[in-house]
Amino acid sequence: MTPYTTPQPTQAPLDKPRRQRCAIYTRKSSEDGLEQEFNSLHAQREACEAYIASQRSEGWVLVRENYDDGGISGGTLERPALQQLLQDVEAGLIDVIVVYKIDRLSRSLTDFSKLVDIFDRNGVTFVSVTQSFNTTNSMGRLTLNILLSFAQFEREVTAERIRDKFAASRKKGLWMGGNIPFGYDLDNRKLRVNPQEAAILRHIFERFVEIGSATVLVKDIRARGIVGKKGRPFDKGALYRMLRNRLYLGEAVHKGTSYPGEHEAIIDQALWDKVHSTLEISPHKRALNTRTQTPSLLKGLIYTAHGVAMTPASTKKGNRRYRYYVSMDLIKTREPIEDDCPTRLPAGTVEGAVIRELRRIIRAPETAAQVIMALSREGHDYSEPRVVSALQQFDDLWKQLFPGEQARIIQLLVRKVTVTAQGLIMDIRAEGIADVLRDMMVKDQSEAA
Repeated sequence: MTPYTTPQPTQAPLDKPRRQRCAIYTRKSSEDGLEQEFNSLHAQREACEAYIASQRSEGWVLVRENYDDGGISGGTLERPALQQLLQDVEAGLIDVIVVYKIDRLSRSLTDFSKLVDIFDRNGVTFVSVTQSFNTTNSMGRLTLNILLSFAQFEREVTAERIRDKFAASRKKGLWMGGNIPFGYDLDNRKLRVNPQEAAILRHIFERFVEIGSATVLVKDIRARGIVGKKGRPFDKGALYRMLRNRLYLGEAVHKGTSYPGEHEAIIDQALWDKVHSTLEISPHKRALNTRTQTPSLLKGLIYTAHGVAMTPASTKKGNRRYRYYVSMDLIKTREPIEDDCPTRLPAGTVEGAVIRELRRIIRAPETAAQVIMALSREGHDYSEPRVVSALQQFDDLWKQLFPGEQARIIQLLVRKVTVTAQGLIMDIRAEGIADVLRDMMVKDQSEAA
């Protein structure tokens, strides 16, 4: 007889939990403190990592990618890390999104609804480690909407408080941050006049009144190598913003209303009024005025070989204006003398030839000796190396001059230009070179001091 054996119970294997790929998203609205070794983003990530570790038995694992947005408001979805997170969700790389608080994902109820739709469509759930709810049931979704409504309310109240504070501060004339305007420096959160930039700013305002053209003024500014606060050359847009900025009157402006500012003014009211009287003239009309006011460098200096004066003239074809120097014989409808002497010359060509010859003469060794003698007669004791060095710098000086100043220099340096069939004959004022050179060296001394 076979002995009876009690059957041993068998244990069914437990199902292994499904692997859940978890992504942590962190966000901080301001950039304050982000440079610290351990900042708010690190603190959020640390709390989320601890939560994921506690759910390891449920199959939760942390993905390698970091999704961190620092210094970006939660009122927009246009955040680099969030957009990357959404791309990875659409690609099926994430199962669970873990955040420290719901408002790290969004503070807008509308935006959050869009995010939930994306998560649901891709079978992704999300968890807030500091707020316990389950979005798979109606009560959890109601809790979520309530929390988001309060988050949006908090954001709107904060924005209103900031706007009110900003308006109150502007009414008191306080500087409320932003790009530091040209002409000022920031000192202890207050605007202080930068003397060098302020001098340039006043010159720009004065030159605009003189020439009335932003296009010409921008060219002049760039020729002088003048740049803005960030080292960028000025353009017309920046120039117009500068000319219309009431901050330079010592005022603080908020929503079109001006208040007395606590900073010092750079432009006085009289110059401001002149500039804005010019700005009231249409740009087209100002451009026409500027063309007619373009200085002719050789006006009153250029003659034909027979001693007949040549006067500036111009013609217009389409949108372009062409300048000439024309013999008075032709202007008065008299017959020109029958020879090869030119009676009509392009202004740019003859002016360029005069400037090139003038530069050559100024660099010549004999010119330095003549200038030293002229300066000695006036009682100035400048060494020969210094005079030679100053003469060599004339080319750089010429490039920095405005057209009106170039015309004045030509009048000082040139006594007469005679046009012949063979070319130009120039009569130079040696004393004029000495005058220009003396002004250059006196200016260098004042700037060095």
